[in-house]
Amino acid sequence: MTLIPARLRPAGRARSPRRRRTALIGVAAMVGGLLLAAPPPASAANLLTNPGFETAGAAGSDMPHCWAKSGWGDNDFTFETVADAHTGTKAMKVELTRRADGDRKAMITENAACAPNVQPGKQYDLGFWYKSTTPDTSVTLFRRDATAGWQYWTDLRTLPVAAGYEHAEVRTPEIPPGTDQITWGVSVYGTGSVTTDDYTMQDVTVTPPDPECTGTAQECADGKWEVLPTQNPVRSMHSVVLHNGKVLLIAGSGNSEEMFEAGTFTSALYDPQAGTYTTIPTPKDMFCAGHVQLRDGRVLIMSGNMAYPAADGSHGYKGYKDSYVFDPATESYVKTNDMNDGHWYPSATALGNGDVLSFGGLKEDSTGSVTAERWSAAQNRWLPTWQVNQTWSYWGLYPSMILMQDGRLFYSGSHVFGNGTPGTGASVYDYDANTITDVPGLQNKDQRDQSASVLLPPAQDQKVLTLGGGNIDSNPDANRLTDIIDLKDPNPRYVAGPPLPQGTVDRGAGQVPQTGDQGKMYLSAVLLPDGKVLETGGSLHNRADPVYSASIFDPATETFDKVATDPQARGYHSSSFLLPDGRVMSTGDNPGNNSYNHNVSIYTPPYLLKGPRPQITSVIDTEWNYGDTQRITVDRPIVKAELIRPAAVTHSSDPNQRFVDLPLTVDGNNIDLNVTSNPNLAPPGWYMLFGVDANGVPSVAKWVRLDGPAAMSSTARQGASDSGPSAHVHEFADELKAKPRGPGKKRSSHDVGPTVSGCDRHYGSANVCVPTNFPPEVKRTTVSRCEWLARHDYGRLRVNGKDDPLRLDPSRDGVACGKADLRRPRAGR
Repeated sequence: MTLIPARLRPAGRARSPRRRRTALIGVAAMVGGLLLAAPPPASAANLLTNPGFETAGAAGSDMPHCWAKSGWGDNDFTFETVADAHTGTKAMKVELTRRADGDRKAMITENAACAPNVQPGKQYDLGFWYKSTTPDTSVTLFRRDATAGWQYWTDLRTLPVAAGYEHAEVRTPEIPPGTDQITWGVSVYGTGSVTTDDYTMQDVTVTPPDPECTGTAQECADGKWEVLPTQNPVRSMHSVVLHNGKVLLIAGSGNSEEMFEAGTFTSALYDPQAGTYTTIPTPKDMFCAGHVQLRDGRVLIMSGNMAYPAADGSHGYKGYKDSYVFDPATESYVKTNDMNDGHWYPSATALGNGDVLSFGGLKEDSTGSVTAERWSAAQNRWLPTWQVNQTWSYWGLYPSMILMQDGRLFYSGSHVFGNGTPGTGASVYDYDANTITDVPGLQNKDQRDQSASVLLPPAQDQKVLTLGGGNIDSNPDANRLTDIIDLKDPNPRYVAGPPLPQGTVDRGAGQVPQTGDQGKMYLSAVLLPDGKVLETGGSLHNRADPVYSASIFDPATETFDKVATDPQARGYHSSSFLLPDGRVMSTGDNPGNNSYNHNVSIYTPPYLLKGPRPQITSVIDTEWNYGDTQRITVDRPIVKAELIRPAAVTHSSDPNQRFVDLPLTVDGNNIDLNVTSNPNLAPPGWYMLFGVDANGVPSVAKWVRLDGPAAMSSTARQGASDSGPSAHVHEFADELKAKPRGPGKKRSSHDVGPTVSGCDRHYGSANVCVPTNFPPEVKRTTVSRCEWLARHDYGRLRVNGKDDPLRLDPSRDGVACGKADLRRPRAGR
């Protein structure tokens, strides 16, 4: 299937001013000396027409032949052909004398005669000579889709201030499918000027060597799974990959009422190198908390389980206000100040300045929290409610809130437990304006419970994929739906993606092939260093009927490829995540009978079975700033490099997971990596740095920390020529058609029923989940329901109180599905 692409305005058209948002919550950086590649040899083929501006344009035009004015926003600017050339007699000067927003750039003209032709899969080196008076510059690339026309592609690098002519060069990513031409230029988005001359463009495509298969033919095509000999010692529901390469596995009470009553709360630290586990003292029941990586590598953990549901239905789960940080250096938890509200199942999204926003979950009284919370990185604490913008909206449980490149949040529609939010089920939240705007197109929004959403590689593309889901209240078969949204579009909407591949399902009597529209909920989506996404695990129904399937999604072709399947059940309370060596680790499974799968699986993707891996032999600096150019050395050619944010995943949800492209400047085995100036694309913190060769084989990751001082305004920067760039933010998703909603009436909470988890507490203990609604194939009779419970190993179930809403104890002896209950069916039962 083909996505409806982003229809941005033509590159040559100035864009009208728009409503100004509050300045980006961002971080810019001091940029050190730029490591420049040598200029290309004179004999190299230059694919550009009029690269030095020497040929005048048509009569009446004030731009040189094959060059056009481009840009957008509210700013004062000039384009001028000047005699201050690098060679020849002419150069191009672009200057901004006032800027509220937007940018200006001289671009190669978007037509067949001027824009260079390109081929999908190839890479090109773009070079030019420049001098500048502002650090707010970026090499910006557009591409022509053969079907949809011209559209913005990506920013490639930031240029430091240069008093005299300097040479700059950067390599394009692989040309996407469907692209036949590109155009590019230097964007100026701060007050000052850039003068450029002598542009070059050369085909530098690396021909991949024939891969050598190091496994069986099937393994090399589909990868392989292995189950580790050592089990996970805790009933973990939360998995966090730390910047020292270890994995924090948080259980709290592990969904065990008995452990909760005993005050037995656990965590473990797994060392993939040694294959060992260390038990970590855990001060509170962090079962179903929220968590996020902070800019210094500590892990912020918010709320958790204050109480299990009462058997009499007087209350459901409760969330406490407590918050902790886990410090990898001391391997211990440290308490922070309290949140303003309880939040069992909260969201947690890192912002571009290192702050964290959190929404949703259940309060201390089991009602839904409508209080937004903000963690201040500067103050190292949760802010009081009056300092946090409030819409008084109930976002549900674990709402997937993904940071957009302009600082707004995209609620993807993925959530946990029950129906989606009212309206379309997906929306854009503008924290600064404090407005919510619905986004259309999400399929079957009330059956995306325990779906997975992920910002597709690279983050610069601003596309989100949502996969699968179900509904624990009505408990239908989970679906195969996928949806893709391009947040670069002026009015973005979800478009249906390809259906999830099917596998086998075990309904209690062995695995059988899935049929019809059967898909899965509780699945995991993992970003891989080759730029693809692994989806794995899942179940057909609420905490039951595991699905055995896995596939890899390719964002470039928008297709799934079925791969090897984890032999272990991975449903509710499972996690899958990327390790620094490029493998994927999967843990957990907690079906309704409250058993727990302690086996750990490791997936080796096909890219690790294609022969030797490239190696990053040195990283000059592990402390990176925004807009930097950072040098690494490699042992052989690579075609791309990226930063992948380490996992902090639970319940199919990791909204901070992202893959950030690092455009290359190549000089043999010395590679300069060009870091985005926009911290909303890569919020500050520790990242895994991968280099990838032409066969898609990644290196082992190196750890780097991306951070920087606060951004300076153009006014404050005057006279400070060594200051780093501010963020280059684009005007994407700026024409949303739906009417934005402001804050609603102030309220204390949102009513939520005690069966929010889809479990009927009249039977068994609080951690046993007898479904309030059985799967559709189960008849509404005592015998059929009891047979289903027996197949799923529920064992003996006491009846709590006098009520028997599911009619599992017609003998009224206080035990559900006993022999007397099954002796003979009663009419209507």
